[in-house]
Amino acid sequence: MKAAPHPTRFEMSLTTTIRHTLNKADNVLVVTHVDPDGDALGSLTAMGSALKQQGKLVTLACDDNVPARFAFLPLADEIQQKPARAAAYDLLIALDCGDDLRMGRVFSTLSGPLPTILNIDHHVTNTRFGDVNLVDPTATSTAEMLYQLFVALGYPITPAMALSLLTGLVTDTLGFRTAGVTAATLRIAGELVEAGADLAHVTLHALNLRTLSTIQLWRTGLNNMHLEDGLIWTTITQQERAAVGFRSNSSVGLVNLIADVEEAAMGAVIMEMADGSVRVGFRCRSPYNVADVAVQLGGGGHPLAAGCALDGPLPEAEALVVRLCKEAILAQAT
Repeated sequence: MKAAPHPTRFEMSLTTTIRHTLNKADNVLVVTHVDPDGDALGSLTAMGSALKQQGKLVTLACDDNVPARFAFLPLADEIQQKPARAAAYDLLIALDCGDDLRMGRVFSTLSGPLPTILNIDHHVTNTRFGDVNLVDPTATSTAEMLYQLFVALGYPITPAMALSLLTGLVTDTLGFRTAGVTAATLRIAGELVEAGADLAHVTLHALNLRTLSTIQLWRTGLNNMHLEDGLIWTTITQQERAAVGFRSNSSVGLVNLIADVEEAAMGAVIMEMADGSVRVGFRCRSPYNVADVAVQLGGGGHPLAAGCALDGPLPEAEALVVRLCKEAILAQAT
């Protein structure tokens, strides 16, 4: 099914550059970020389907395994963790990555001269690390951007592509509930449903279903929670993660839950990994901005949702995060 015409935010010159970049590539490596969410995986698989339609050889790559709740995505079983040498590819497409570090080992261990890099992302903190950069912080998701790009390029939106793109759109907007959702976002969702995507299926698997270990981790996080000076946060040790059999590197939505506490301006989940490093997820409500805090800590994201990775030990990471968040709350409230 060919997508209906739809206005895009992209300049014609940039669309032309991307068209030329894609047309001259034969063997493409498509990479998304570590600890992938629905937008990362939806965008990855949608791009894979689109490129295969165009007759390209395509390798999809991500450092981490696909979470079980996203196994329904087309091409999910083709995502690799160890792609071939860089010389095998004539184009690398980075999706939903604010900087090249977000691609993890998949990118950092590529041997040989790197191919042309096409960077497509919607994070306000994106470093424009590509040779060609399509970055739109006003978009709700990278999937929303890809839909508009595919339409601009004249690529048909198949049912498989529609399912992948709707998954990215639904997950990054938390079911169309986040700031930045516009009438255009809802129109795109409607067009993806018309193209064959099942909204109820996506919502159930990508947003609603939780493993027992996730709920048990949330219980631990809630028991460890603190609220001071407008900041609500919790820490979770590696031992606590292991005790409930939790293996993900993110809190799978816990930070969204605690950040919705009415008395809080910002929320943070500070979680220790198996190697002693620490992952931090931040959330807030306007007029506060957690991207500024994440950038100070070497991370990035959006004004209302961001993250970073820190060295341990956990108590030192916690103290640093708490101090910077409280300082940001005080500064941004005035």
